[in-house]
Amino acid sequence: MSVDTALAAQPIGYWSGAANKAIITHIRQAMARLQVSQPQWWVLNQLAGAPTAMSQVELARRLRDYLDPGTTLGPDIDILLARGWITTGADGRLSLTGAGEAGRARIKKLVLELRARIHDGIDDAEYVRALGVLRRMISNVGGDPDFP
Repeated sequence: MSVDTALAAQPIGYWSGAANKAIITHIRQAMARLQVSQPQWWVLNQLAGAPTAMSQVELARRLRDYLDPGTTLGPDIDILLARGWITTGADGRLSLTGAGEAGRARIKKLVLELRARIHDGIDDAEYVRALGVLRRMISNVGGDPDFP
């Protein structure tokens, strides 16, 4: 049996789960060295890209597909508020502060470095093909193959 034949018989569920676990662990460990969590990064990015301040409900709705089951953004928002990276307006809506934008810029640099490491040796065409296969499998089982 060839290597390709053996690989073709292996379960996608195992390999997609193993890839997810390894990549998320790598990202979260690197972010922890900057004393930030991945959900905090997501919150900063959403607020930076929003045309107006956002409520916690709006943030949770936008990030629901990123969050681990059973988790909420509340503790991460509290940390960002305490750090002075986000602020709450009189209406309770959240917005990014100057310190938050500076922190986001530092994390963005790390994220770009992490992406380069994760994609090392994988050209864009190969990456797009891999995503295409995964999206097709998602669609085949009735899931939504579109990026949230």
